[in-house]
Amino acid sequence: MWVRLRVVARNAMTNSERMKWFDSDRFEEIWVTITRNKVRSLLTGFGVFWGIFMLVVLMGFGEGLNKSVTEQIEGFAINSCFVMPGRTSEPYKGFQAGRRWRMHNSDVELLRKSIPEIEHLSPVLYANSPENNVVFENNAGTYSVRGLHDNYQFIESPFLTQGRFINKTDVLLRRKVCVIGTKVFEALFPRKQTPIGEYIQVDGIYYQVIGVSGGNESMSINGSTTETVSVPYTTLQQISNQVDEVDYLTATVKKGASSKEMEEKIKTLLKEHNNIAPTDMQAVRSFNLEEQFKMFDYLLIGIMLLIWIVGSGTLIAGVVGVSNIMLVTVKERTKEIGVKRAIGARPLTIAVQILSESLLLTVLAGILGLVLGVFILHVMDVAWLSELENTFVEHPMVSFKTAIVSMTILIVCGLIAGAIPTIRALKIKAIDAIREE
Repeated sequence: MWVRLRVVARNAMTNSERMKWFDSDRFEEIWVTITRNKVRSLLTGFGVFWGIFMLVVLMGFGEGLNKSVTEQIEGFAINSCFVMPGRTSEPYKGFQAGRRWRMHNSDVELLRKSIPEIEHLSPVLYANSPENNVVFENNAGTYSVRGLHDNYQFIESPFLTQGRFINKTDVLLRRKVCVIGTKVFEALFPRKQTPIGEYIQVDGIYYQVIGVSGGNESMSINGSTTETVSVPYTTLQQISNQVDEVDYLTATVKKGASSKEMEEKIKTLLKEHNNIAPTDMQAVRSFNLEEQFKMFDYLLIGIMLLIWIVGSGTLIAGVVGVSNIMLVTVKERTKEIGVKRAIGARPLTIAVQILSESLLLTVLAGILGLVLGVFILHVMDVAWLSELENTFVEHPMVSFKTAIVSMTILIVCGLIAGAIPTIRALKIKAIDAIREE
């Protein structure tokens, strides 16, 4: 059978047919066919190019948005919550509605002993300061003054650039020591390399500087850390004559426990200890950073899912185009494939030929889209986003992992695009293909 097919293949082109290959009209027809195939290949490759380009750009902006949100809360413990007193909205135990109440040191100790889920608990107190309340020699400025517990460093990272943070001994002995923000240091000590050991006036009282702290300026509680003077809360209570009052509490939850449940327990105990109605929803205000972070996390997951759907849809459209162009190519080369089968070409050889062409077209177009997408993201980051402040997108750029995933997707898509044309080519019978003209 194969011997007869080889003879037919050898005699398939007569002398007159062979001469047509050198005829000018035949040459023009071949050139038009080649040109048409090139145009179709370019248009089909553009679909893959545009799909991977859109996917890379959208992924870059998605990762930039993720970086921006992460930097917004950088330095704050994600598993933390903030609880502060408000104004009662219901009468309770002889107290009228609208009463303002304050938290005290006794509340702090009660919460510390009663709620085992609490890992770190810190009271915070703010001073009512006049203008130019912080002075060193001839330099002065108006800055926030807050009293902190030593545990506060586990809730908001102090980003110390010099010295140390407030410790347990400072709190216990009510030492007159302070940690100043970086902007306070620059304003009060323009000519000094270090303020450690120097004494500054804070609200008329001398404090010794023990540290310089930076901070996250994107997110702050009652002022940025860089523009704040922090002192032991016990010292501020004594100096400001606030006895044992605190303005609000901050707490972190232990690993494995729920910060939401801890927050509710804190609010319940505070209501019981301060004669507030259990159903009063306005008397105790709170802010749960973990819940806010989860909300942003779910939002980012939704955005990334939408990006993958849009980018993958565009890429699939390009792959379908590649598959169609390969089907057309197989049909146009039916006689050639039949001749190869007749003279002994193995099915694997035909399959490799079709798949390699499909893979080359897909990967080449995809690499161009990947490179252009990365280039566009870099240009936008350098020329546009770097000049803007407070943007929602921070340094949009795809990671190396994303690039590897994109290349893997391209290879898989190239193989899928060539699978159907390959099956079609392998079904071609040699004798039928040779007779077709």
